[in-house]
Amino acid sequence: MKGSGTLLLVAVTSLCACGLATGEDNSDFFMEFLQTLLVGSPEELYEGPLGKYEVNADAKAALTELKSCIDGLQPMHKAELVKLLVLWAGGHPTTKGL
Repeated sequence: MKGSGTLLLVAVTSLCACGLATGEDNSDFFMEFLQTLLVGSPEELYEGPLGKYEVNADAKAALTELKSCIDGLQPMHKAELVKLLVLWAGGHPTTKGL
């Protein structure tokens, strides 16, 4: 997973850099990406937040593996990740004691 995780990090960083270059709001992209990653399907990632980017086969494999790991989380752990996402979206990224 370390190699895939590194590849994913590079892919997401590149996508965010592309968003900066085009004037796209990175916060909106990142939120949509995370939300889809947590509760959507891999296909929804490619049709939604990644739809306007050409994602290579290695990056797709890394995203699929990451999505599989997220889907394998205990329901309460996945719920906690969703809560973090909601807090961050609400403008409270430093809230302690969730």
